Amino acid sequence: MQTFQQRPTDPSFVQNPYPTYARMRAAGDLVAWADYGMICATSYAAVDAILRDRRFGREVPPEMAEEPADHIRDFARVDAHSMLELEPPRHTRLRGLVLRAFTSRRIAALAPEIHALVHQLIDDLPEPPFDILPTFAEKLPVIIIARLLGVPDSMADDLLRWSHAMVAMYQAGRTRLVEDKANAAAREFTDFLTGYINKRRTTPADDLITHLIAAEEDGDRLSTDELISTVILLLNAGHEATVHTIGNGLAALLGHGETVTNANAVTAAEEILRYDPPLHMFSRYAYEPITLFDHDFERGDEVGLLLGSANRDPDFCDDPDRFDINRPATRHTSFGAGLHFCVGAPLARLELQIALPILFERLPNIALSHKPHYANSYHFHGLERLLVTA
Repeated sequence: MQTFQQRPTDPSFVQNPYPTYARMRAAGDLVAWADYGMICATSYAAVDAILRDRRFGREVPPEMAEEPADHIRDFARVDAHSMLELEPPRHTRLRGLVLRAFTSRRIAALAPEIHALVHQLIDDLPEPPFDILPTFAEKLPVIIIARLLGVPDSMADDLLRWSHAMVAMYQAGRTRLVEDKANAAAREFTDFLTGYINKRRTTPADDLITHLIAAEEDGDRLSTDELISTVILLLNAGHEATVHTIGNGLAALLGHGETVTNANAVTAAEEILRYDPPLHMFSRYAYEPITLFDHDFERGDEVGLLLGSANRDPDFCDDPDRFDINRPATRHTSFGAGLHFCVGAPLARLELQIALPILFERLPNIALSHKPHYANSYHFHGLERLLVTA
């Protein structure tokens, strides 16, 4: 197995990781990434197989679990009840209850509200040139998820601040300062939600928090801790990923002179997700000795799944480095696969399919004013700024 040395915080890699991924794929389905000290799956076949293989999972094997440090206990308390970090039977129970509230009908019903908000955000854009990330890409998903949950729009800035601080825990180059900020955000977010959930228990409304409280299966309901972790997960995962997807997508569209209309919105959204996804690495633990792709995994071995590499695998799709918004939809890995397939995927797709055609219709002369610049935030892959004229 070939070993690669590649700092994930190296500026050239941050701005364009795809040549590195191509070299890794050429070395095999699995490679050793020395900077992470673990095996990584590079090909579509390997990433997809491990995502779907129940012998691998997100939850740390019990004998490997460590007590969290005192300074991150509030963050760890939220993580302990997050279905993103759990396996069956707890994951099955939590996901089942969440899906009883987070239904496709409820998501589809948001379409008129997304339409209206997109127009409002465009009306409020500043004079060009401007950075479209904080003025549009960030506001759209956070306001929609806040409204879905039943949280007032006035909380959007706090939700953004807490979300940014907490997801920084999953980025390369994590420091004590990052950990302290994430823990404080988790504590503040938990305190707010505790009061809000208690209010909704006595004063129900037609919002997702109320429906999560009411979700029941065989007499089982979500505990308050589980409700808090679920709401935080829905906000953090859904918001961060959608912001990056909108930003990366606009950079690709404008960089290639493409326009999205209602006629090609579905294929354009899927190509954006495939071509430059918001999350580039997700990891799994082996739960038993496994031989896969000529490598012997032992129980407890962690494997990195390079989603950004899998989506550019020429064995997965033709001419993968070409951005083609009319490409027939592919089964990309950007939302994961198997047990942990993203529950927010339908909402993210709906937002893209509605927002992009309106944006190009309302701003027919939109163009890049500066070269897009990506933030140093691996495992995430998103822009630090996207300056445009219109």
